[in-house]
Amino acid sequence: MDINFELYKVFYYVAKHLSFSEAANDLYISQSAVSQAIKLLEEKLKDKLFVRSTKQVHLSPAGALLFTHVEQAFLFLKLGERNINELHSLEQGELRIGASDTICKHYLLPYFKKFNQLYPKIKLNVTNRSSPVCTELLAKGLVDISVVNLDPSNSYYKMTVSKRKNLHDVFIASSTFKHLHNHQLTLEDIATLPLLTLEKNTTTRCFLDSIFLKQNILFQPEIQLGSVDLLIELAKIGLGIAFVSREFIQQELADNQLFTLTLTTEIPPRELGIITHDCLPVPLAAQKFIELL
Repeated sequence: MDINFELYKVFYYVAKHLSFSEAANDLYISQSAVSQAIKLLEEKLKDKLFVRSTKQVHLSPAGALLFTHVEQAFLFLKLGERNINELHSLEQGELRIGASDTICKHYLLPYFKKFNQLYPKIKLNVTNRSSPVCTELLAKGLVDISVVNLDPSNSYYKMTVSKRKNLHDVFIASSTFKHLHNHQLTLEDIATLPLLTLEKNTTTRCFLDSIFLKQNILFQPEIQLGSVDLLIELAKIGLGIAFVSREFIQQELADNQLFTLTLTTEIPPRELGIITHDCLPVPLAAQKFIELL
């Protein structure tokens, strides 16, 4: 099927704004020309791309499907422009990183500082999302690299994984639970305690669920949150037992604000790593940041 690329360009802007008039403004053409282009594209594809009413524009199912591909194509083209601009210099541009707030705070922060010192004219654009979402952002070309808690069940299709750091997960408590200190606890014992966990669909929560599932143990969290730092703070004031990586609570352990529970079951270590997209060239700024890590 031979379709003029300009038709896809018009479609992209209409779908992006869900507005024919805003698309016309971005493209510096008339609204009538936008409507004609969309009509022609619909005729060539033999399907409706938009559902139009007097005041609103919505993507049809076919339009939504097409937009996922066209959006990615435009992002790839933009990335190509960036790579050419940055080819011989790090005097301009940006670095787009996907990482959770926990990984940013406890792992990436000093590297952000060092990178900014070395390349002050490169803008750091950090998107804070859970590791699974950061993986999706990379797949769509919305970030240059993602730094994530690696999921052993994920094949990371068309991505390159570079392991960087081991994480050792522990159950932690404050002096409120001092009667548990130095006691050997089973997972069944842990399941009876007020547990503070991350929300479902995070890599850490899936890992925790798998530990209990392997032992056929059911547990019901007392509190579920989207932030590891909040879990640590709630554990410090005695609201429950939190499941976090030891590497993220070194200061709290050293200050005796928290202690780790002793288990009869060994929890295997996890890994933190960098993922890049195999189908996209890694921008020079991203390459330099990976070298720092």
